[in-house]
Amino acid sequence: METAAEPRARRLFGGSARALGDLTANPFRADRDRIVGSPFFARLGGVTQVISPVGSGLLVHNRLTHSLKVAQVARAIAERLTGDGRWRDLLDKLGGCDPDVVEAAALAHDLGHPPFGHLGERVLDRLARQRLGLSDGFEGNAQSYRIVTSTEIRGAATTGLDLTAAVRAAMLKYPWTRLDHPDPHPRLLNPPPRGATPPPDDPESGSSKFGAYRTELDDLRQAREPFAGRIPDWQQTVEASVMDTADDIAYAIHDVEDFYRVGVLQQGAVSAELMAWQRESGHFRAITDAALATAARRPGAAIERLRRQLHRKDAWIADDDAFAAAVEHVREELVDGLLAMPFDGSIEAEQYVARFSARWSTRFVDAITVTDQPSVRSGYVLLGCAQWHEVQVLKFVHHRFVLARPDLALHQRGQARLLGTLVEALWEWLLDPEEESRLPRRLHDLVELAEAELHPRTSDRIGRARGRAIVDFVAQLTDGQAVAMLDALSGRSGALWTDAFVL
Repeated sequence: METAAEPRARRLFGGSARALGDLTANPFRADRDRIVGSPFFARLGGVTQVISPVGSGLLVHNRLTHSLKVAQVARAIAERLTGDGRWRDLLDKLGGCDPDVVEAAALAHDLGHPPFGHLGERVLDRLARQRLGLSDGFEGNAQSYRIVTSTEIRGAATTGLDLTAAVRAAMLKYPWTRLDHPDPHPRLLNPPPRGATPPPDDPESGSSKFGAYRTELDDLRQAREPFAGRIPDWQQTVEASVMDTADDIAYAIHDVEDFYRVGVLQQGAVSAELMAWQRESGHFRAITDAALATAARRPGAAIERLRRQLHRKDAWIADDDAFAAAVEHVREELVDGLLAMPFDGSIEAEQYVARFSARWSTRFVDAITVTDQPSVRSGYVLLGCAQWHEVQVLKFVHHRFVLARPDLALHQRGQARLLGTLVEALWEWLLDPEEESRLPRRLHDLVELAEAELHPRTSDRIGRARGRAIVDFVAQLTDGQAVAMLDALSGRSGALWTDAFVL
């Protein structure tokens, strides 16, 4: 018969090499320390959040500062929930909500992000699937999970960071593989969970977002085993749901803050879009999708498309009154508030930004609730209806007035070309028999690791191992290292020894 301590032991140590030992210790804090001490975590300081920090001279968030802020928000949410007696029994029933677990998972959630942020993720996925023949492709969340379980070495007896099952499960925003786990696969649900639908350019390729490659499937199963029977196989744990919600909050607030600081977000453009929709919302709601498409450049049309998209994708929560109220609240806080005073680098301006961020963070954290019957497109932990709509409008402002800019597109097309050229150059290097002994040591080790993971009868086993090793290698570079390595491989760099740091 199972003792009372055994379910907790599985939650703590399932799939971990650590002995069960003293269950009164706090292994989750040890997990947090292992993550923060990893070179993969330090590397995030040189990886793009939205704008590459390389050579920009701009004080903007990178993946490291973003991860720290997600961890801060995640811990605040967890502490609020665990301190509220209304949720205690439900949280215990669903598997628990430990503030140290969600903080550790938040710190680790972006470890696998490649150079140049989401652009790099899309480029590496396309190259992995179409050029290197890897059916799993590349996915930043799956790469993070691979790092903590496979490619970060901590001594001869341990592969990965040897994290507890709870923290590994809390990292799984998308607790499925691209194609075949769990069965039935969540992309077949109607509607499917967020991220489970295939990419539009390749509908047969499986989910566009997923939490682990097939090489880490056994580890995923071990991490999730303590939650079997408590939550569906495709649903996030409570702690993963907290981390995911915190990521959304940090993204919505801090990316807007960044582009206000650097002068990209302009009061006039944002005001014209929001206020045009408010004045003419009745007209916009009445026109057809085709008529709306022909008016794409008209102020107000873009946010009307957002309203319709929310109804299509998230009918479980989309509400026109809440949407209109969110537009008004964002207009008051952002257009009439933050953007009304151009950022000039003064102490007063910094204090103004800090108050804006603190006000929104508090508003969102205080609106968090827990449900025992979430929508397929939601988790157990979620924002209130009003605040959920506000997050969508803030993210819209970022997408519309930053990500859609032609000057950013120009920059990103160059970065995409750089990554493609780098992957091709590394592939040619691996195929050169005369250069085998002079391969970068890390690349050589990654080939051996990938080969060991594949079944001996795998078709083109060596080719697949080389392809996965190249993807792992490039994904572990900072933006600056990727640029420097391509410069060296193309003969443009004259600094022989200083290029060695990328090897």
